[in-house]
Amino acid sequence: MRHDQVLRQRLATQRLTSAPLRRASDVVRLLTCVQSQERDHAFWSMALRSRVATLAEVRAEHDRGEFLRTHILRPTWHLVAPEDLRWILALTSPRVEMTMGARHRQLGLDDPAVLGRALDALGDLLLDGTYLTRAEIGRSLAERGVAIPPGERLGHLLLVAELRGLICSGPVKGVHHSYALVDEVVPATPTLDEDEALQTLVRRFFAGHGPASVKDFTRWSSLRVSDARKALDAIGADLARVEVDGQPHWFDPAVPRRTTAERAAYLLPVYDEVVLTYPHVVFPAPVDHPHAASADPFWAPVVVDRTDVGLWKRTLSDNRVLVETRLAASVDHDQPALVRIAAQQMADFYRRDLDYREGSGTPHLWGGPRRTVRRG
Repeated sequence: MRHDQVLRQRLATQRLTSAPLRRASDVVRLLTCVQSQERDHAFWSMALRSRVATLAEVRAEHDRGEFLRTHILRPTWHLVAPEDLRWILALTSPRVEMTMGARHRQLGLDDPAVLGRALDALGDLLLDGTYLTRAEIGRSLAERGVAIPPGERLGHLLLVAELRGLICSGPVKGVHHSYALVDEVVPATPTLDEDEALQTLVRRFFAGHGPASVKDFTRWSSLRVSDARKALDAIGADLARVEVDGQPHWFDPAVPRRTTAERAAYLLPVYDEVVLTYPHVVFPAPVDHPHAASADPFWAPVVVDRTDVGLWKRTLSDNRVLVETRLAASVDHDQPALVRIAAQQMADFYRRDLDYREGSGTPHLWGGPRRTVRRG
């Protein structure tokens, strides 16, 4: 399979170019776990794939508990469906905690007695639907004499509590993430044994992200290559296999692959699943891309016609959305207009007026880890 065919199919698989799903929570279930360090950017990713058009609508689904935001799969934020929370945590959290052992020793969170007292106190604080933000938890722990100071140590305590299935997201309070007790907001779900959970996770990954490789799965899941191969041996007949640059890729043949959307531009967040998941077969960039060499947390990719044609950034104020773009000079005549339509869609998502500014050249970038970009 050629790269362009892979990219075309992925866009359809993830419902960017095929029929949108009805709700944001349906998108979360399709993708299984959705990386979401930047909450509102992740909510925008949900709107791009569903009929839910505004931030308020996506947030309402979240606040009703139709999907959760928590640390799962890897030591970072993800969106996940409530019924998927416990079995994915059971499968992946032990490995995640093991990889963080050295940092937790530095923070004094390796002492079972200290950690146990803090987790017990945290559970007491959130009883009976008491939703607290991180700052509120820090103050309440201090009032109880629990020696977990604010800052990184508190953050890692909350991370451990999430990885162990004690807490997850509650409703957003103002602009802040709140925490709830898992046992109070997530109904009981069947337990899966390790092989069942592994096979389910592999099947769900390729259904929501295919065509994808074993390395794509291991980057996404934090599990081992041997885990993925073991599961594929068991379920391989349920998936279609193709070769891409001599490497096997899998996808679910039952997932829609036909493009139904008109030609469009996509302002994709830095952590969007269709961008971040795949380190090798990526959207190609023209040679005059304004900055194709490294990732930046504030400037994200503009994708048109399965090509990374530039960068975008948004800034919110009370009544407007400033969307700035930098596009390659080689974009065709129609592509800038498509980008502006995408910017208007974003302004509508936030229910604000659009202030659109198309600049030229490389913007001032924060800089970050290198990423591989295949230039056209």
